[in-house]
Amino acid sequence: MPHRTRPLTGLLLFTGINAVLVQTITPVYDFVCFLPYWERRRERIRKERESLNSNTSAHEPTQASLG
Repeated sequence: MPHRTRPLTGLLLFTGINAVLVQTITPVYDFVCFLPYWERRRERIRKERESLNSNTSAHEPTQASLG
């Protein structure tokens, strides 16, 4: 005889697990997104971009010097 299924129990279990996951996603998201690593990375990229822009603008000839 096949195993008897319990759809209501399965539905309640599925809903309970999803409720727990939904409640825990916000702290996990905040922890991952607001790590100091991302701030340091953002700052490093900004400094690299600024130094790259200042280096390229210093070496480009201006329209007046082209004559």
